[in-house]
Amino acid sequence: MGDVAVILKVMPESPDVDLEGLKKAIKEKYPGTQDIVEDPIGFGLVAIKVAIVIPDGTAGAADEAEAALASIEGVQSAEIVSLTLN
Repeated sequence: MGDVAVILKVMPESPDVDLEGLKKAIKEKYPGTQDIVEDPIGFGLVAIKVAIVIPDGTAGAADEAEAALASIEGVQSAEIVSLTLN
């Protein structure tokens, strides 16, 4: 079995959310974080795309990561954008 790369889109509650603090909280909440990229949406709002790697065959791991990121203070939503076998 290999690994699965999961890309998640994290939307802050507002343009006033400290993105650097949010990135730090994401790394603390989900240590499997491989990469974090800012994705400007418009009107000052910036989404954060997060790449994580999870073991293939771990049932529900991607959904657990999505829920963990959505539970961070300052996050409005988190959704899985793509899944790819590594």
